[in-house]
Amino acid sequence: MFSKIIRIVVSAAIFGWSLYSFIDGEIGNGVALLFPAAIVLFTYFRNERILISLYHMRKQDLEKAEKALGGIKNPEQSLIKTQLAYYYLLMGMIESQRKVGKAETLLKKALNTGLRMDQDKALAKLNLAGIALTKRRKKEAQILLTDVKRLDSKGVLAEQTKYIKQQMKRI
Repeated sequence: MFSKIIRIVVSAAIFGWSLYSFIDGEIGNGVALLFPAAIVLFTYFRNERILISLYHMRKQDLEKAEKALGGIKNPEQSLIKTQLAYYYLLMGMIESQRKVGKAETLLKKALNTGLRMDQDKALAKLNLAGIALTKRRKKEAQILLTDVKRLDSKGVLAEQTKYIKQQMKRI
């Protein structure tokens, strides 16, 4: 909702007010003000719309997930780098249900921007492998699937990987 600079300024102001309350002898008010400062600072690192979208993606409700992401106006300026990567990942997964070409560019942007966890990188590469397979690029899909195997240390995406390999044999 707010830009990242405004979030930092509001968090610093609330934290300053909390420090003033501690100095003034109002310990209870100082402690109580630390919580809103922490919440505003938390939203700097974790965008609430991305969290809501993740929730809806887990429930397989793509329309609500897209609506939540659509509320982020000008994501390149209002999100930090890691949030932007997850924004691209979620938009790419939503678009993969509609337009394969746009989904491919969004997923590549997510990988280039910098996803934090290996599982998320594996998920993006698995979706890219599926897109490459639909475009009849078997060699690229094979390379992406080997990366998925390497990144998926817990074996969460093993079933989807097997399915894509079966589809590769048919081509």
